[in-house]
Amino acid sequence: MDRHYTARLEKIEAVLRNRLPKHPDQDWVRFAFDPMASEPPTDLVRNLTEPGRELVARGGKRWRPLFMTLVCEALGGGDAAILLTPLVEFPHNGSLIHDDIEDGADERRGAPAIHITYGVDVGINSGCFMYFLPLACLDEWDAPAEKKLGVYRTYGEHLRRIHLGQAMDISWHRNFSSMPSVTEYELMCRLKTGVLARLSAVLGALIADADEQTAARIGKTAEDLGVGFQIMDDVKNLTTGNPGKKRGDDIVEGKKSLPIILYLHKNPNRVEFVTRCFSAARARGTGVGEVEELIAELDAAGAIAAAKAQGKALVDGAVTAIRGSAFPRGAVSEEARELLAGLAEMMG
Repeated sequence: MDRHYTARLEKIEAVLRNRLPKHPDQDWVRFAFDPMASEPPTDLVRNLTEPGRELVARGGKRWRPLFMTLVCEALGGGDAAILLTPLVEFPHNGSLIHDDIEDGADERRGAPAIHITYGVDVGINSGCFMYFLPLACLDEWDAPAEKKLGVYRTYGEHLRRIHLGQAMDISWHRNFSSMPSVTEYELMCRLKTGVLARLSAVLGALIADADEQTAARIGKTAEDLGVGFQIMDDVKNLTTGNPGKKRGDDIVEGKKSLPIILYLHKNPNRVEFVTRCFSAARARGTGVGEVEELIAELDAAGAIAAAKAQGKALVDGAVTAIRGSAFPRGAVSEEARELLAGLAEMMG
């Protein structure tokens, strides 16, 4: 990766490690929980923090905090957003913990899913904590009260939306025979995946003191990018396989990804076939023949290629907007904007 990205990512990683340390001390306990009448032993605190910290430490693309940082830079805010990047990276990881529990997934980032290692009860609790911990960073942020309130409201709004998106996804994968429309699928993606991309962009803009219209415009561009990224991720799951997961995991989990939706809307008489493949995969895992049988049929019907083209169009549109209409004329760091566009291109 380009050294300009690497330098920023190193700063982001340092903040993430500091705000979710491997060995939390009493100073960190006071940061996270405020002074208490009786401070808990740090080894007990680790029972709460370690699952989320481990998942963050496994890696991840970190494109959301990087996007947030570059938006802030592009709008003249310098590196002021870096200290608040946990607002987008920690809830993303918390949502992954919950997503794996709800989907019955057994692997994440090349290792057992958090609930497999630590138990479902600990997984649920630590995942929730990842939504609330970033607010301690916001409490420490040295900014005017009105500005902080705007960020609080933005954070809460987007976190509520991500749970609605997850509710839609759950309702569809629980019932193999239900099939959302392409429009419903896109809305789910905007709420589940696009929402954190949008949050990254809007927070970057707000931290840089951009006006609401600019923040909304850049937020919509980032949301489009997030949806395109999700679609491309769906395609990879059925082709090369996603890093740290198994090819065809989405079929095992009963996910109604865009290739499946496009295929069935074009071939409604094949619902029973798809349901049979989903059921066999859920019962016996990715190694069953039905997984490859379904992928082969999706490929032959052109559904995977059509989904890939739709995802790429969204990413390409976001790149064009970043280089043009998304940002106001003048007073924009062209270096940061070009790095943003390059980051978006890499996601395609």
